[in-house]
Amino acid sequence: MIPKNTICLWYDTDALGAATFYATIFPDSAVGAVHRAPADFPSGKEGDVLTVEFTVLGIPCVGLNGGKAFKQTEAFSFQIATDDQEETDRLWNAIVGNGGAESACGWCKDKWGLNWQITPRVLTDAFTSPDKGVAKRAFEAMMEMRKIDIAKIEAAVRG
Repeated sequence: MIPKNTICLWYDTDALGAATFYATIFPDSAVGAVHRAPADFPSGKEGDVLTVEFTVLGIPCVGLNGGKAFKQTEAFSFQIATDDQEETDRLWNAIVGNGGAESACGWCKDKWGLNWQITPRVLTDAFTSPDKGVAKRAFEAMMEMRKIDIAKIEAAVRG
């Protein structure tokens, strides 16, 4: 059954490679149907992979090999809630270590240009705390980081 709402992600030519990578690092993720172009199109030929159905942590997605007309931006990102430093490190290192790039405050970009926020739950809990002092200290600590260091967030929470 086709979901009512699906996230469509634009790739130059490697939607299948991206979907396969995501399925290897995120639980509850898989590659589904691969659809090939029925005719030539501006950025490809008949028979090329045109779309790929996949899930990321249970979220239905379609990867579209649309060519170089549009680029990914930070205006869209997947925010992944992690439970501990081990999970944070594993996901961050997988994305960055596979040709991606680090950014600030828990953000990184994969080699296809898609943006990810690898966000420990302890960070979200801290900067959304009703205690404004806790929220401020956690937020200020986060602003100094690339990959989130949970021990430093917890130290900031303690003051």
